[in-house]
Amino acid sequence: MDLAKQAKIVDGIHDTLHDFVGQRLKVRANMGRSKIVESEGVLTQVHPQLFIMEVDRKRGRTARQSYQYVDVLTGMVELSQNGEPLFAPFVDESLELVDYSLEERVVS
Repeated sequence: MDLAKQAKIVDGIHDTLHDFVGQRLKVRANMGRSKIVESEGVLTQVHPQLFIMEVDRKRGRTARQSYQYVDVLTGMVELSQNGEPLFAPFVDESLELVDYSLEERVVS
């Protein structure tokens, strides 16, 4: 996927989330090292590079969390409302990621 296409998708994510400001959403974020955090809260703000949610915590408390649109693009953050995902996967899962840095390179 080229950079122009990625930028267009990120702009689309921003525009879509702008329509959901003030609504309750569920967030599922992959924090790395097999740690997945699920929370529910209200989308409070959208900015050019990130969006902010006030998520529910224990004993009626709330916390602010910010996420980047690019994390939604890569699938690290998933958003849903009433059990329905807001975005379909942007990356085809049948594609294999190849780490070329580990392959031997032959110089002739």
